[in-house]
Amino acid sequence: MAGGLALLGAGGAAGAAIAQQRLADQAAQAQLTQARAQRELNALAARVGELQAQANRLNALGERLTRIGGLKDGEFDFKRPVGVGGDEAVRDMPRDELDQSLRALQEQLTTSGEQLTVLDTLLADRAHALGAVPSREPVIDSYVTSGFGLRADPIVGGGQFHKGIDFSANTGDPVLAVADGVVSFVGERSGYGNTVEIDHGNGYVTRYAHNSRLVRRNGELVRAGDEIAKAGSTGRSTGAHVHLEVWQDGRVVNPRPFLQGNRLRG
Repeated sequence: MAGGLALLGAGGAAGAAIAQQRLADQAAQAQLTQARAQRELNALAARVGELQAQANRLNALGERLTRIGGLKDGEFDFKRPVGVGGDEAVRDMPRDELDQSLRALQEQLTTSGEQLTVLDTLLADRAHALGAVPSREPVIDSYVTSGFGLRADPIVGGGQFHKGIDFSANTGDPVLAVADGVVSFVGERSGYGNTVEIDHGNGYVTRYAHNSRLVRRNGELVRAGDEIAKAGSTGRSTGAHVHLEVWQDGRVVNPRPFLQGNRLRG
């Protein structure tokens, strides 16, 4: 009888040990499952973070393109959420479906980014090309004293073809580049006096003549509005003024159409 009781006690202890081991195994399995689920959540969070960073980049690029394109404020608001909705029943989304949606979103953002980058390059090239076209007056607050084309020669009389436009100026007034470009000539030309010429790299060359002083050197890069000389009356001239010529593909052309947006006076 005593032996039977001992066996029962041993069996109960063994059963309790097995139950405790089973609980421990279940707890360990639960921890593994939880750790695996956390790793998956962390991976999803990393992907969402990448998508958010990509979306922020696209928003910043979109805002910059809006400014470059001269679109009105508020026409494109990249910070305002897009309106969505629907009355379909909501269900739990399986993991594989969520992964597929994230992959589709990634592809969409990548494609949009590539398209915006191309558009950014095109707009930048367009802005550069426009900056290299003569489009401003060479003197501030001036007016035209002599236009382009046939005129009576102001010095000896008789007919003369005037190759540029003359702007009123005082000796020493800043002479300004009318477009972006590289200085291609600085010096004295017969009849023109002290002269500066700028090559705009797109077939256009501008010439500024009769200056009192030259302040640029050959090869210098200049932007529209930069000072390139001081107005004067050197060369064949009756008084201080700025003579502007525009050459296109080696042929002199009337500067007025290029400067029309500035509402030339005179």
